[in-house]
This record gives sequence, structure tokens and C-alpha cells, in this order.
Amino acid sequence: MMNQLQRSIFVATVLSVCCVQSAWAEVKSEDLGIENSIENSVDNSSLEQRSATSNIPQMSELEPSATTVDERLTQIAQSSIVEITGIQVNPSDAGLEVTLETTGAQPTPSTSVAGNALIIDIPDAVLSLSDSNEFQQSNPAERIALISATNLPNSRVRVAITGADAPPTVSINVVDQNLILSITPNAESIETTEEEAIQVVVTGEQEEGYIVDNATTATRTDTPILEVPGSIQVVPQQVIQEQNALRLPDIFRNVSGVGEEGGFGDALDQFNIRGFTATGQVFRNGIRVPNVFSPLIETENIERVEILKGPASVLYGALEPGGIINLVTEQPLDNPRYAASLSVGSFGLLRPTFDLSGPLNEDETLLYRINAVYETGERWRDFDTDIDRFYVSPVLTWRISDRTNFTLDGEYLYDERPVDRGIPAVGDRPADIPRDRVFGDPNDFIRTESYSIGYQLEHELNDDWRIRNTFRFLQTNSVNLRLDPFSPSGLDETTGILTRAFNFNDPLEESYIVQTDVVGEFATGPIEHTLLFGVDYTRQYQHFETFFGDAIAPINIFDPVYEELDRPSLSDFNVPGFDIISDSVGIFLQDQIDLTDDLILLVGGRFDFIDQESIDIESSSTTAQYDEAFSPRVGIVYQPIENLSFYASFARSLTLNDSVQADGSFLEPIRGTQYEIGVKGELLNGRLLATLSAYNLTRTNIGVPDPENIDFSIPTGEQRSRGIELDVLGEILPGWNVIASFGYIDAEVTEDGGSELEGNRLRNVPDYTASLWTSYEIQSGNLVGLGFGAGVFYVGNRAGDAANTFELPSYLRTDAAVYYRRDNWQLALNVKNLFDGEYFESVNFGRLSIEPGAPRTVVGTVSVEF
Repeated sequence: MMNQLQRSIFVATVLSVCCVQSAWAEVKSEDLGIENSIENSVDNSSLEQRSATSNIPQMSELEPSATTVDERLTQIAQSSIVEITGIQVNPSDAGLEVTLETTGAQPTPSTSVAGNALIIDIPDAVLSLSDSNEFQQSNPAERIALISATNLPNSRVRVAITGADAPPTVSINVVDQNLILSITPNAESIETTEEEAIQVVVTGEQEEGYIVDNATTATRTDTPILEVPGSIQVVPQQVIQEQNALRLPDIFRNVSGVGEEGGFGDALDQFNIRGFTATGQVFRNGIRVPNVFSPLIETENIERVEILKGPASVLYGALEPGGIINLVTEQPLDNPRYAASLSVGSFGLLRPTFDLSGPLNEDETLLYRINAVYETGERWRDFDTDIDRFYVSPVLTWRISDRTNFTLDGEYLYDERPVDRGIPAVGDRPADIPRDRVFGDPNDFIRTESYSIGYQLEHELNDDWRIRNTFRFLQTNSVNLRLDPFSPSGLDETTGILTRAFNFNDPLEESYIVQTDVVGEFATGPIEHTLLFGVDYTRQYQHFETFFGDAIAPINIFDPVYEELDRPSLSDFNVPGFDIISDSVGIFLQDQIDLTDDLILLVGGRFDFIDQESIDIESSSTTAQYDEAFSPRVGIVYQPIENLSFYASFARSLTLNDSVQADGSFLEPIRGTQYEIGVKGELLNGRLLATLSAYNLTRTNIGVPDPENIDFSIPTGEQRSRGIELDVLGEILPGWNVIASFGYIDAEVTEDGGSELEGNRLRNVPDYTASLWTSYEIQSGNLVGLGFGAGVFYVGNRAGDAANTFELPSYLRTDAAVYYRRDNWQLALNVKNLFDGEYFESVNFGRLSIEPGAPRTVVGTVSVEF
């Protein structure tokens, strides 16, 4: 472990030194006062507020300069980044002339159109005006509504010129190192407000980089992360692409408090958050994606991943209290985009992808997007069993009017791969055997098809109120046949003899989800409100057929001899199975209240009504269950200065309880209760976001054996998780990005009816986790576009089962990447587990199903975009 740790630290240190040296040469430090942020929207009130608060000292203003004026001038002179120090707007015979005053030779800009806006992007440049780092001028000429200029990530400046009802045309010339934009308006004048003009500018596709200022998952409204009284972490698309994260666990490694649960032989996505299972708690664009037996979720069309930690029942219904995952997907674009990539790598990986988008008509009211993926390869463990996977996701958006949008989207995923239960434990550790040794059958498989279709209709009732209606249908049909350990005690640890049996599952899952919510903004005197009211209905049908065969074919785990077995076919199984039908209705209300300029109160509550029945098909017996519960949430945020916030929150959750009391009734729902405090800050002029939180989370009403009748349960069980988390994300210097996390979790059984489990750690929950991924892309010169990335991921030891009879050791994994972007194409090489360390990811089902981590994996990718 120490040698691997030293090597990992060495790689990260070398990369960091390179980043510092290269980035310093760009002379884009905070001391120059250069901000790298985009103002998403500006209205009159926000402009007034900005003016009113401009005299408040910022943290960066309080720090003494690290250099003298002469040293700064020397740095600027040596820098390859051109400063735009002034912007002059003057009328001309054609319409308008905009002069960008610069300190050096101006790079060649690129132009594009977004709605009525002409977009001019200038590379290797920074906006550094004497009084501000952004520029805006309204109605500078007839048929020109707005001119704006702002800094973008990676040393770029965007100038947007918005026409009244059509984008203007431009002629670009260089005179005495100044960039001259000759603007000619188009069409006839139609009145356009300043706010509308600015919004048109930002609807064009922009690179978010590492920083995402707002998130929707925590409140169902587009709320700045600093104003959310809770911990929400966002993994942006740039991180996913740099790491070539093809699976959700690869993405979660970047976030504190999220761990792997074991995925049915590495075939399903199963994980925990803050110590409690979150399997089945994946959402896509705010709609739950039931995934008890769904295939590995595809990441190709993900724009970003939002992880909300803590109870989320107030907005999303019956859930475990640890948290949820929301996948925000890519949407259709105004401008045509045709992209493709091809990845090849270790274990026969072949993965072509396609991403097509753009308008379908001239007025751009009908937009489309299609993502498609095909993947084939082999499982890295013995038998080299094939993996076959296909995914397609079409999206169609209809802009019915300037206030109404309708989006229709669908998904289809086919996935077939081997089922692999992993290796057993011997004593209190995983067995000391090769990590690629398999104890199943070469023909073990799981085959899954998943369909999904739905729509979202959004309408702005007026400038302050809007309504949104969403519907989704999902179906997953899965079948698997596998050779498993016969029972949890099927291994003789002395001799190494493992008894096995063929097992079979054929689950079907269907869900119908309808959701309507209304969001409004209003004021009661000086107090401003953002009110959310919603209703949702979910009907879920699950059909299970399960067969456990007789014990056959023992094998020695230390000296295996593989024999051809009389393998049953699917037609040999005739299992009646059982059905579960669930109907749930939720009504929720939430108010985000701006009490003062620096004090925000969030209050919310939800009533859930759940009716569920289980039907044994063979006996036709039915077991019914009905529950209703109220889930509250209260939080407060205090912002003493603009870029710093302190918060405290309280929230509860509910989960259906399947334990039965002696009178035949089900126990009351399992309840989760969390208290959390934290602090959030934006550093380096908003380029870096950090969140530090501490929480205490309990799960109560858990069924434990009734001492009067052990065949039944009483609701006295309790589990507790408490911990500290730190997450950091952003851009340190131009081109140098970082995402890092640290987590401590103390998760244990606090009450279990006096059994031996009290005081035991919860399974698959590490005591400590830490991660660091940093990347740097050269910003100028002959090697512009060349980038490097490296990361270390640490996971502490974990209890392997509820009885704590064995433990998974801690591990440190190192990943690396190198990539080169040029014009419209990119080459990338990713290496996971750089030093080929042996480690164990998680436990599936007890002592006989430990999942080892993959050896060194190399993937090369070439991509092109038009």
C-alpha cells in the first residue's frame, strides 16, 4: 500500500507542478482581478442590487498583492493571453462599429448564431476593463437591442450582439492591434426588452467547465448552490469526459459519501449514500428511474450528475434517507451538431458513439437530438465472456410559443453480459486467490431490455408563474441464469470446497409516472418568495420469477477443476412467481423565502399515500399494505458576504416497511431523520466552489424479531450514520481544473432488540474516503489543446456483512489521462488503475460474493465534431 501511495502522490505532484508552471506563464492569476464566470441572466432588479452592493469589500480585495506594479507589467508583457482593455461603440453608415482595444496581436475569432444573437468568441483573450470585467450596452443603435461582452472559461471572451428580431451580420478587421467589428442590423425593428435580449444570448450552447453555479435537484427550482440549505454536489460533463467515465461508479468516485453496494455480479448499478442504500434512487431529469433489475445506466447523453445528500422525500416521495442521484441529460441544440467517437481498449473494448442535434425547420421551433452507443468487449475475469450493449436516446423539442415548450423523448437499452459473483471470504478477509478466478459457468448471463418514453410540457403563465407537466413510462425486462454458491454457508473454508447450484431470475418491471408542479415568484412586502406546489402519481408493477436449484458441482477455490456441466435451459423452469402492484400519490409544497438580502429560509412538506399489494400467483393469496405519512423539511441559509454561506437543515424521509407484526399488519414506514450544518464558499473570484458539511442521520422503525414470537417483528430497530464531508470543484488557474473530496462516515446499528448486531458497522460503508482529480490543458502556443489529467481515489476498510465477520481492506487507485484537442477533433488516452493494484470494490450478498476491482485498463478514444 505504501509503495502505491508514494507512486500516486508522485504522479499527482508532478502534474500539479506542471500545471502551476504552465498556468503561471499564462499570467491569469486572481491578483490580476480577472473573473472567469458567466452571468446567466440579468434583470433590472439584479442590476440595481449589484450597484447597491458594489461598495461591499470582497475577500480578494482584502488580501495584499503578492507582486509590485512593475512585476505585474512584466508578467502581462510576457503573457500570451491578450487583454481587452477597452470597448468603444460608435454609430456607422452601415449600423454600428465596435472597437475592442487590446494589448497585443488579436487571435482569430469565431462566429456563430443563437436565436437573434450574433456570437463572437475570441480565443486566448481576457476582458480586463478598468471598472469591470464585463460589458453591456442596451439599444446602441436602431434594430440592435444589446451588446454584451464577458469572460468564458479557458481564456476566451464572448461578445454577443443581439438584434431586435434577427441576428445582425459582422465584418471583422484588425487596425493597430485593435479588433474592429462592423455591425449591420437585419430585418425591421421589433421592440425587445433588455432582459429578453440577454436571455437570448445565454441560450446558445456554452461550455460550463468544472463550475456549475445552479442546480435543480435540491429544490426543483433553478437555485444557486450557495442558497441551498443542504449538500448537493454536481459532477459536470467535462469531468466525465476527461475521466472517460463510462459507468456511474466511475462518476461517484469524485464525490464524498457515495459508495458501491455490489451490482449483482457487476451487472447492475447499486450504491449507498451516507451509509444507507440508494439502489433504485436514480432520477433522470427529476423523474425516478426504477432500477432494481435495470441494466447499467448509460452515461453517453449525460450533461451533468447532481448528487443530493440526505432525505429527499419532501420532493420525491418514499425513499431511503441517504440521498438521490439525478442525471441531467443533453437537450436539443439551436445550432446543428454532428459528433462521433470511437473508443478501443483493454479486454476487447469497442465503443462507437454518435450525437446528432439541430433544428428541423427554418424558424428553429422544432429541434432534435439523438445519442446512440454500441459497445462490445469481454469481462476481464476468466472465461472472457462477451459483453453486448446498444443504446439510443431520441429527443424532440417543439417551441410552441415564446412561453410554451413541449419535449418528447425516449430511450432504449439492450445489455447482455456475464453474471459474476466474485470471490469468497476466508476468515476475516477475501480469499488469497487470483482476482480473475471465476467459480461460475462460462455460459452464465444476464440479458436486459429497457424501454422508456415520456414528455414534458412547460408553460410560462406570466413573468412570475410557470407550470410544468411530465409523464413517463418505463419498462425493464430481464432474465438471468447463473451458477451460484448454493448457500451463504456453502464454502468449507478449510478444504476450499464450494458447493454450487444453478439459479434463475426473470423479473419484469413497469412504471407509469405523472407529475405536475407550479412555480411562482412573488413578494409580501419586503419579503420575496419562490413557491413550489406539486402533485405526482406513480403506478408500479413488478413481476418476479425466481428458482433456486439443488446443490451440484462442487469446486475447490484454491485448485479449481472446471468440468462441463449439464446446464438447464430457460424452458426447464416453470416458476409461478409473484406480482407486486403499488400506487402512490404525493402532494408537496415548498417556499423559498428571502427574509433579507443575506438570510434565506426554506420550508417544505409532503403528504404521501401509498397502496401496495403482493400476489402469490401459485396460491392466489394477496397481501395488502397501505401507508400514509408526512415528510417535512426546514433549512436556513445565511450569507454574510456574497460568496460565502452558512446553512443548517432538518429533514425526514419514509420508506415502506415489509416487516409484519404478530397481528398480521405491516409495521409503520421506516423513517429517516437528519440534522445537518455546513458552510459553502466560492473562492478565486467564483472559479472554485467548496462545501463542508456535518450531519447526523438516523433510520428508525426497522423491524427486529419479536421476543414473544420470533416469526414476527417489532419496530424497535435503529441505524445511525454521522459524518463530515468536504467537496471542492472548479478552476484554479486558466486550464487548470480540480475536483476533490474527503468523507468520514461512522455508520452503525444502534438498536436491534438487544441482539449481537448492536454496535456493528453497516456493510459496504467505508470509514474514510478521499479523491483528487486534477487536469491541465495548455492554453496557447504550438501545444495549445494538449491536456493531462491524473487522479487518486482512496476508499477505507468496509464491513463485509451485517455480522461483521469479515472486512474489505482499504485501497488507493490511481488513474491518468492525456488528450489533445485541435479544431473539431480530439484524441484521448485514459488509464485506470495505473499501477495495477489489487483491490476489492464491494460485497454482493455476504461472504461468498466479493467483487474484485479491475486490473490496469487502457482506453483510447478519437472523436470528431462538425
